[in-house]
Amino acid sequence: MSSRIPSLNWLRVFEAAARTESFARAAVQLNMSAAAVSQQVKALEAQLGTPLFHRHAHAVTLTEAGRAYLPSVQQSLLMLETATTGLFGETREQRLFVQSVLLYAHGVLASGLPGFQVANPQISLSLTTGNLVSDFANQFTDLQIVFGNPALFNAEGDLLMRERLYPVAPPELAEQISHPQDLFQFPLIEVSTHRASWPLLFETLRLPTGQARYFFADNSLMAAELSASGGGIALARAPASNRIMELSGLVPCLPGFQIEGQEAYHLVYPSRKALRPPARAFRDWLLDHNAAVQTR
Repeated sequence: MSSRIPSLNWLRVFEAAARTESFARAAVQLNMSAAAVSQQVKALEAQLGTPLFHRHAHAVTLTEAGRAYLPSVQQSLLMLETATTGLFGETREQRLFVQSVLLYAHGVLASGLPGFQVANPQISLSLTTGNLVSDFANQFTDLQIVFGNPALFNAEGDLLMRERLYPVAPPELAEQISHPQDLFQFPLIEVSTHRASWPLLFETLRLPTGQARYFFADNSLMAAELSASGGGIALARAPASNRIMELSGLVPCLPGFQIEGQEAYHLVYPSRKALRPPARAFRDWLLDHNAAVQTR
């Protein structure tokens, strides 16, 4: 009886190409030629009877079928690696899949990951980002760093940090704001994925909301760049936003004023007891790094 289970090599190549979105980068990781990667992907697609990638000039992206297939392939490869390690000892490389909210990845994780990799050279980390609850659904990951109600994402977790909100703008615009009411003279850049935003700030300041003019963006990095380009006033979400505010040259509009946000960042996972060794190492490192960031 014939089997539709593909070659393990094909699956390894598919996973690497999907993760890097490039046959060339996958080839470097797998110590193969780009042509060999392309051939093995074509062989897998032929066996499955459907394309897994859209080919572009310098990159590849997953088709709908490829996106649906990837989590199962990653989980299967990881289960095989874990079983092999348990029976026959440590493998040379341990894979770890982490998914994070974009702002936290940019403003908190990025500064510490080089140190984590130096201290844990045996761990091969795959980091992906998202913003919406749906971005974190039906994805295979060891650990997820989310913002909001952790119960929407996984069973167990750790509180990482809360946020502090305050308005920011380029210096020449911030100088024009002497009183809270002056905020209404400019477009206010709102991040549509956040529950705690301008209305919460206005409630704290006891200002009417009807005078506000909003410009909507889907993440805080884009909001900061829009503000830096003269698009209006953004909201800092410290400390996760500190890095992008610095890079964008934004300063507080009302120095000394800030409010506590309503939600927080959490590290979530199905079960702490079931975490694999590389995930436990990352969790331990992240809790220390996260605490250090908050004291800066």
